[in-house]
Amino acid sequence: MNNPKLEKVSTAVVEPYNSVLSTHSLLEHTDVVVLLDNEAIYDICRRSLDIERPTYKNLNRLISQIISSLTSSLRFDGAINVDITEFQTNLVPYPRIHFMLSSYAPVISVAKAYHENLSVAQITGGVFEPGSMMAKCDPRHGKYMACCLMYRGDVVPKDVNAAVRNIKTRRAVQFVDWCPTGFKCGINYQPPTVVPGGDLAEVRRAVCMISNNTAVAEVFARIDHKFDLMYAKRAFVHWYIGEGMEEGEFSEAREDLSALEKDYEEVGAEGPEDDEEPQEDY
Repeated sequence: MNNPKLEKVSTAVVEPYNSVLSTHSLLEHTDVVVLLDNEAIYDICRRSLDIERPTYKNLNRLISQIISSLTSSLRFDGAINVDITEFQTNLVPYPRIHFMLSSYAPVISVAKAYHENLSVAQITGGVFEPGSMMAKCDPRHGKYMACCLMYRGDVVPKDVNAAVRNIKTRRAVQFVDWCPTGFKCGINYQPPTVVPGGDLAEVRRAVCMISNNTAVAEVFARIDHKFDLMYAKRAFVHWYIGEGMEEGEFSEAREDLSALEKDYEEVGAEGPEDDEEPQEDY
């Protein structure tokens, strides 16, 4: 008997190994990484689009809206375009802390589209909701270091400024002490395009958020736990050894992810440096 919960989570038994090993490489060889999690996107499809058993086609169409928003400034004009190189400049406070959460709003089915015309404030609030995150973690458990909001369609700067001011007053949206502003906004006049006859409704305006939040450590903790269960028994390791890997590479990658979890913990705990009395130069 098939278990839909299992089907949405994993495509391979060795997924925890692959995730840990690939993250180890991504730490060293990339500047910005956007995390996407099948389970989180599956839940969004079920909840927001009323798809009982989402397929990879459904998941990929939602992911494509994120990718399209990230690259829209390369293709279209806007009031305040965000260049791809600016993601690293504005979102990465330290080289290792470069794993981003992503969210998108509105995610509306065709059936609901006719009686929903969401304002800029509503879609902005939507991308901060835990259920909108495309990786399975709760941003309320962490603190934001920075976030980039990319608006598309019928949006003007005045409405964006008002929406951001409103978000700053929310108690659930916490920023680290050392980065109190933390917002980068972009506006692109081209509204999002959807696949004709697909699940997503065509909308006048949308927003995609890429954010750096310490809660992303929850994603790594979950992967590490699954890795540990299998690696304790050295289950399936022989397949990797047979392909030319060494067992030490597993331990090295796992230790690197433990260090990454601690890095995020320390970044979230950091406060302004204590004021010290000025010392006289002699």
